Amino acid sequence: MSKFQINRRGLIKSGAAIGAGLALPTIFTSSARAYLNEPKGATVTLGFNVPQTGPYADEGLDELRAQELAVQHLNGEGDGGMLNTFSSKMLKGNGILGKKVQFVSGDTQTKSDAARAAAKSMIEKDGAVMINGGSSSGVAVAVQGLCQEAGVIFMAGLTHSNDTTGKDKKRNGFRHFFNAYMSGEALAPVLAKAYGADRRAYHLTADYTWGWTQQESIAAATEKLGWETVNNVLTPLAATDFSSYIAPVLNSGADVLILNHYGGNMVNSLTNAVQFGLRDKMVNGKQFEIIVPLYSELMAAGAGANVRGVYGSMNWNWQLQDEGSKAFVKSFGEKYGRPPSNSAHTCYVQTLLYADACERAGTFDPCGVVAALEGFEFDGMGNGPTLYRADDHQCFKDVLVMKGTDNPTNEYDTLEIVEVTPRAQVEYAPDHPMFAGGDLGQCNSGA
Repeated sequence: MSKFQINRRGLIKSGAAIGAGLALPTIFTSSARAYLNEPKGATVTLGFNVPQTGPYADEGLDELRAQELAVQHLNGEGDGGMLNTFSSKMLKGNGILGKKVQFVSGDTQTKSDAARAAAKSMIEKDGAVMINGGSSSGVAVAVQGLCQEAGVIFMAGLTHSNDTTGKDKKRNGFRHFFNAYMSGEALAPVLAKAYGADRRAYHLTADYTWGWTQQESIAAATEKLGWETVNNVLTPLAATDFSSYIAPVLNSGADVLILNHYGGNMVNSLTNAVQFGLRDKMVNGKQFEIIVPLYSELMAAGAGANVRGVYGSMNWNWQLQDEGSKAFVKSFGEKYGRPPSNSAHTCYVQTLLYADACERAGTFDPCGVVAALEGFEFDGMGNGPTLYRADDHQCFKDVLVMKGTDNPTNEYDTLEIVEVTPRAQVEYAPDHPMFAGGDLGQCNSGA
């Protein structure tokens, strides 16, 4: 069987199984065209846009750690990490296309306007050819739109809203992270098995694009298995005390509280719920339960003992035992003295995927990079075989169902893997109603 395939644009591209010794074809050349921020010297600049302040700052700091590590590995420093396990063998540790990689960073503040301003500065003043990062879907959608308009590639960081690769998808944008629909499809069967099919759920939901689509997804998935949604109450992203939102749950007739919150919001709302004694109550003849659909290790650490026994989902976890995950955990741990979060993982992987696409395309031209990533299948980066679907630029891979560790043995033993949900269980058609609307549009090279 041929190791090359023709994508839907008629461009030759390499498959994931190509060996290190084979010469890959150049699928795009830029000799006849100009594009924005074409590197002219010996270096190329990447822009890392993360929340360094605000409710998701812990996630942003870990993303920045991983991005710096990725740059070091691309430049041949350190042990190479996932460069050694990645199924594509184009990255040699000599930068990208022979140019040493450097980076600039910005603070999204978990605010769309601030994130766009930071990205715009990195593109216009620093000559960044790619923007990576973010821990909020509102930020991701805003920056993805900016990158499309400017003519650079956006490799999204932590963004879980269905809209990022749904109604707000863009040709210049790509998402490795999983989405809210996938969380629902992975979690619901586990929840039904653990708690039964006859449950009444009350939702508290962050009032922005991620919260909306997360609530819609988990409600649809659980209702399909017999659960009833009692109420859904929107909460502001800036909230720090959720006591006034927790109190009405006690008189609602619900026996499950679903916290569609992330970062500091989740830590605070879960803490408030436990303080109100919800987990000690019996309602409808059942033990009251709390669910956190989207987990991170940093959130779990912040919530402490409150997460014990609480189910959720994750894109990746440092306890995975595939060779790629082990290589990344080793590199990150040796540099920073702690395991990486799943937000760190996705930013690291996205940086390497961008660099590899440039190498396979033979150019930094955004349209060459787009062609190289669309329909690209790869392995060795954690989560098993992965596809970057051409239709919407969403990655498809296995999803993790997690639970707060009941008897932790150390400070990092906060979450345990309950189930690795097969990729086939969380896949969906490009025209699925939850992802309706929007159009990738045309690639923009900024020329």
